[in-house]
Amino acid sequence: MESTTLNTNSLAFIALCNEYCMAIENARESSRDEFVASMLRLLPRIYIAATDLRVSTLTDDEDAYLESALDEDYYESVRRSVENLMGADDMYLEVFEDDMKYSDTPIAASVSEALADLFQVMYNFVETIKDAPQSKIEVALVAIKDDFINYWSRLLCNVMRPLNHLGYIADEDEY
Repeated sequence: MESTTLNTNSLAFIALCNEYCMAIENARESSRDEFVASMLRLLPRIYIAATDLRVSTLTDDEDAYLESALDEDYYESVRRSVENLMGADDMYLEVFEDDMKYSDTPIAASVSEALADLFQVMYNFVETIKDAPQSKIEVALVAIKDDFINYWSRLLCNVMRPLNHLGYIADEDEY
């Protein structure tokens, strides 16, 4: 892989991942409405920045994956704090689940679990690149872009629907 300086899109993506991690880690200090508004501002920007990532192609001897830096206890702590904040609004019906086409019953999903799963991806990424040389940062960008395409882009889109409902549509239902 050739070494170049990180472009503006990569730097913006890194900053957004860091901002998302901080927002999730500080969820218990927010009100539900502030937290939902924060997620509705951050998640679309992260999606766009991940879509716009232009990453290098790895050579055959390089392996693009992110080391796991998040332990299970911290993951569960983060998930529970978001779950407590969301309360009864944590669960929603998932219509884009692959198993849905084979099921007669709705499939429930959890906002807190989806946000914690996204947190895990971004936390691992941020921890991997912290104080890393540029070559390792570039490999981590390749890995997170690949994970975005194959996994967490769908997760991010799916959790936007219930957050959007809470942030905008639920208020209209009161009128």
